[in-house]
Amino acid sequence: MSATKTRTSSFSRNFASANSSQIPGLKYGPNGTMFISSGIPDLDKILGGGFSLGSLVMVMEDAEAPHHMLLLRNFMSQGLVHNQPLLYASPSKDPRQFLGTLPSPAVPKDDKSSHRDPDQEKGLRIAWQYKKYFGENQHSFDSQGGKHEFCNEFDLRKPLERQFLSGKHIDCISIQDSPNLVTLNDRCATFLSQFPRSDGSISSVGRIAIQSFCAPQCEFSNMEWDMLSFVRSLKGMVRSSNAVAVVTFPPNLLSPSSCKRWQHMADTLLSVKAIPDEDKELEKLLTGYQDMVGLLNVHKVARLNTQQVPVILEATTLSIKLKKRRFMVLECLNQAPIDGSSGSSYGTTGSCSVSSKTGTLDF
Repeated sequence: MSATKTRTSSFSRNFASANSSQIPGLKYGPNGTMFISSGIPDLDKILGGGFSLGSLVMVMEDAEAPHHMLLLRNFMSQGLVHNQPLLYASPSKDPRQFLGTLPSPAVPKDDKSSHRDPDQEKGLRIAWQYKKYFGENQHSFDSQGGKHEFCNEFDLRKPLERQFLSGKHIDCISIQDSPNLVTLNDRCATFLSQFPRSDGSISSVGRIAIQSFCAPQCEFSNMEWDMLSFVRSLKGMVRSSNAVAVVTFPPNLLSPSSCKRWQHMADTLLSVKAIPDEDKELEKLLTGYQDMVGLLNVHKVARLNTQQVPVILEATTLSIKLKKRRFMVLECLNQAPIDGSSGSSYGTTGSCSVSSKTGTLDF
């Protein structure tokens, strides 16, 4: 007589997957979705937790400035800090040299102060008897232990230390002289085969970063159909593995129809845009214009393990700022006062609050 299989309710918790939450850099989301960090705390909050495991993230570059490199560097550094294997493809001659430009995580003292919530600490002091229950919930869904943070704050002026680069599984590929995409597709398939999504347990997660796909340096840059086939193949391989792939590409080098197809293939779609140095009109319209280095647009947010209902964000266009010229932050755009005078931003980092005009109240 065969053993009966225990029937589990759709509302019951998956304990096999719960054990995988101990992996650094991995946390739970709704409907069984798991996230890894983008390397930018504000972007993780905007996307609802980070990049969904098994998703394809595409970033449209700006021909005027390399702001997409900020996203790519933080994404790669976060994976190396969490000891996650990395596959990096670039149109440069020696992609491994790019690893020397990756930012380093901030010192632990700054991390603790930035992640501490005063209101939360005050609430725990008042209702101390509930602290043990609060701790259990934090461990199940948010906390990754005291040793690792889910998302670090990276210092763009300080290079990543050698300890994060030595002994790691880092695979670098140059796509500059590749006549076709067969080699890149095979390398991606071999890399992703290490992270099968066959059972509930997860031993490790991987990251793929492809920079400036379809750049003029690549011999296959004019093979639009082959490139689209590769993107479709990559999406399928990533979906069936415990990994996330981030691909940046210059949309101006593609035909309008191919560009639309690429955008449709993405699970999460972002774009970056440079800000003119002296744009008097924008300076009058936006608060904190002088501190902005660029704009980030969120066009699509991944929706896995659920119905494809589009996510409605409070703000889809965010300003990219460098706090203390070291740390990348995202803020929603705020309209400047009517008189054009400078003022502080009403919105907080990563939030999407709307400012209201102040004036005399008539009763």
